[in-house]
Amino acid sequence: MKILKISFKLGLWFFICMLLIESISMTYLHTGIIHSRVSQELHSLQARGNSHRDVLEISFNPSTLHHIGLMESQTDTEVVITDSSGKVLASSRKINSSMKEILYKHPGKVPLQGKILQQDWKNEQYISTVTSYFTKQGNSGNVFMFKDTNSVKLLISQLNHHFIFAGILVAVFMLISIFFLSRALTRPLISMTEATKKLSVGNFSVTLPSPSRDELGELSSSIQTLANDLNYLKKERNEFLASISHELRTPLTYVKGYADIAKRPMLDEEDRLKYLTIIHEESERLSALLEELFDLARLDQNEFKIKKEVIDLPTFLQGIYEKMLPAYKNKNIQLTLEANEDLKIFADPARFGQILINLLDNALKYSAAPARTSMKVYKKEEAIVIEIRDEGIGIPPEKLPYIFDRLYRVDKSRSRETGGFGIGLAIAKELTVAHGGQIFAESEVNKGTCFTILLKEQ
Repeated sequence: MKILKISFKLGLWFFICMLLIESISMTYLHTGIIHSRVSQELHSLQARGNSHRDVLEISFNPSTLHHIGLMESQTDTEVVITDSSGKVLASSRKINSSMKEILYKHPGKVPLQGKILQQDWKNEQYISTVTSYFTKQGNSGNVFMFKDTNSVKLLISQLNHHFIFAGILVAVFMLISIFFLSRALTRPLISMTEATKKLSVGNFSVTLPSPSRDELGELSSSIQTLANDLNYLKKERNEFLASISHELRTPLTYVKGYADIAKRPMLDEEDRLKYLTIIHEESERLSALLEELFDLARLDQNEFKIKKEVIDLPTFLQGIYEKMLPAYKNKNIQLTLEANEDLKIFADPARFGQILINLLDNALKYSAAPARTSMKVYKKEEAIVIEIRDEGIGIPPEKLPYIFDRLYRVDKSRSRETGGFGIGLAIAKELTVAHGGQIFAESEVNKGTCFTILLKEQ
């Protein structure tokens, strides 16, 4: 099935609409001009009859009658003067049958300004008017004026030719205007169509021209935003897959390598135990990675169950503090808690604890003794604020916006001992949002980082 281009459809609609408008306006204008022109001819004819009537009322005699007839014989109009009984007193030419039909019809009461007897210029030979006269000597009658409709038809025929020519010119200019207008309007749509075709085959490097300030501009901007987002997601997916492959390959390589060594029959038990310990540690690391990946997958699919309950925040934070304190003491880093206000939140204890542990664990990894990490909770306006501030290595400003992205690492070359998988902060953000809260980070290189969680008070 052949697809019609939108430029053709748009141009066709414009042409039909403009053609209808032009036809209606031209018809109305043509009818109005013809009616106006015929009315002018009738009023002119009526005025000539009134003029002859005035002359007759001043001087009614054979000479005047002859003079009026002679004067009209030199024009394109005809005059017939009758008395009150209908007898013809004078005429500018020989009276034919068409004129007789009008003369023999009783005009009825004729007003002072005269009366139009025949105005059908299309079907009759003459248009005509009548004016009554009354002299002081007692003479009375009618002055009939006639005009051949051929002259009117000729005038209207010339007018029709002008209208036809004007209509053709307007149609030509209209077609040219519609052609360029439809091209101008559909050019952005064609660009957007090509862009969406590229997007459909996975080519997200799409650049659309600067959008105009209208609906097409909004659509173009939306498509450009979509293309940029998809391109970003494609890069994120590739980086994600590459990072996952690396994270999985490393522990599996350790497990396979040390397992092969541990199977050697001549290996002493002490070395075998050491290698089995390494295998166990790597399997634990692999299990932790897979668990975090499952958590992300459940969050994406809205399958992460949040069982909220009322939590006394100071007591809850005290439990988190006591749980993390041994790890901090082992690294000789001070951990403090400031939770003096009686605050309550509506949250899932396990999942909310996971957020805080991830942040505290992150602070521990990037701090070196002597240093201090503090937890502080307080109320600000209608929100509860939880701050976790460390004195670690900090985060460069250009990398700070991406720290909550999945598998993002500030230092790509960090060691396995200090580096996580780049998933903990992503999970912390997702869980914070699931609790109806917000999480922010502020940092300064070599001075430390502060994570801030905003929650609604219960």
